[in-house]
Amino acid sequence: MAEFNKDDYLNDLPDADQAADQSAAADQAASSAPADAGAASAAASAADTAGAADAGADTAATADSAGAGDGEGASEDTLTPLGKAKKEAAEYLEALQRERAEFINFRNRAQKEQERFRQHGITDVLTALLPALDDIDRIRQHSEMDDSFKAVAAKIDKAFEKFGVEKFGEQGEDFDPTKHDAILHKPDASAEKETVDTVVEAGYRIGDRVIRAARVVVASPQN
Repeated sequence: MAEFNKDDYLNDLPDADQAADQSAAADQAASSAPADAGAASAAASAADTAGAADAGADTAATADSAGAGDGEGASEDTLTPLGKAKKEAAEYLEALQRERAEFINFRNRAQKEQERFRQHGITDVLTALLPALDDIDRIRQHSEMDDSFKAVAAKIDKAFEKFGVEKFGEQGEDFDPTKHDAILHKPDASAEKETVDTVVEAGYRIGDRVIRAARVVVASPQN
């Protein structure tokens, strides 16, 4: 059996100060590890929260812009088939009413233009025939007309009446400067106001439009 050596035993024992330092370091490392893990977890959670907030803001902005542009489309999509059919029918009815109003206006303008051209045509023909009509009136006043000539003159008068031509100017009617052309004023002691004494050439008008004023001799009061 080996002999016990006290010095060797004491040398093999660990140093008390070194052991204490190692124990304190181990405890500090153990306590700091959970704190570091918690800080890392908190940082990661904050980053995730910020990202989620940014993503939510982007989504909201996109939704707002999409809603502003597609509001009408979304409202149309929510219509039932019957509602869509009613809306389409209302649009067709509105378009039809506009087309009808435009057609009525066009028809009225065309009728007015047609009547205006018709009046111009009648006026041109009447103006060209005025000398012949004046000759017929003079023959009626100053000579006898045979039956054949009377028939021709009557047909001409009826033809002009058919187109709305009216002959005016009669002896004894009141003088009207809007339809009478006074070629002579003759004093008359018995006249109380200006009247037509003699019709030299009859006047003609179409409706309210005077084609030619009647050329007359006017009997005027002496005073």
